[in-house]
Amino acid sequence: MSTLPLLAPLRRVTTDVLEVAYYETGSPDGDTVVLLHGFPYDIHSYVDVAPLLAEGGFRVIVPHLRGHGPTRFLSDSLPRSGQQAALGADVIALLDALGIERAYLAGYDWGGRAATVAAALWPERVLGLVCVNGYLIQDIGAAMNPISPELEAGFWYFYYFLTERGRTGLAADPRGVARVIWKRNSPVWAFGEAELERAAEAFTNPDYVDVVIHSYRHRLGLAPGADAYADLEARLAGLPPITVPTVTLDGTADGNFPATDGSSTAHHFIGPRLHLQVADAGHNMPQERPEAFAAAVRDVRALRRGHPRHDCLTG
Repeated sequence: MSTLPLLAPLRRVTTDVLEVAYYETGSPDGDTVVLLHGFPYDIHSYVDVAPLLAEGGFRVIVPHLRGHGPTRFLSDSLPRSGQQAALGADVIALLDALGIERAYLAGYDWGGRAATVAAALWPERVLGLVCVNGYLIQDIGAAMNPISPELEAGFWYFYYFLTERGRTGLAADPRGVARVIWKRNSPVWAFGEAELERAAEAFTNPDYVDVVIHSYRHRLGLAPGADAYADLEARLAGLPPITVPTVTLDGTADGNFPATDGSSTAHHFIGPRLHLQVADAGHNMPQERPEAFAAAVRDVRALRRGHPRHDCLTG
């Protein structure tokens, strides 16, 4: 049995669509930060970040995303959508259910996308944004435009999941799929089987496969979105700007997303923005470099309070 630390016990709250399982720590009177995990990962990406932020006075909320862990849909009739609008709407619904008017949002991969969508569409609810790999709203209209073959190779699972063979493969061995993705995403991260096994507990959710498959088919324009999110997706198609204070991060050891200076996405951020490269960090940055990720949350709070770092970029 694993002796790795766990984010436990979990709490549960009901939104309009989900019963969300989440971990909470820190001061109930502090600024709230919601930490959002990616795919194929789970809340334990933040096992070291959460206590660092709690010690810094934050109220820390770490939810399992739809289709992960103990989070459950409220009805069998609800579509198991993994589209970006659904992920962003889930964040705002969680804030509503917890009675939180405004919060900092921080994430990577799916979680970074959920946070970016929420910040773009509901800026009045977001105090600040921390996101790995910059502006993550998907331009689905341009989804069929190719990228370099070297980068395409790292996204093998995008295309695998378009097939019924891919759906069957994910259902049969979600941990094996995750292991391959982890190695490519973070080539210098020496994770062990215990870390993978801990995360894989979240993949036993009965809706995991449906949500994941829909996410990748929708983003490539090959599956329709759920009707409930049609208006939100229409707004996201315009690639709305981010107006809230933002810290974007790139890991210099990210196997799929080469680190940049942030200039290529600068036009998407029209509020104060700080872009940083984190040495030796792969795609799962909060688990690989928790001190750097926690520092980024503190940095965005400083931006919010009008105390930007000297290298802050202002739109």
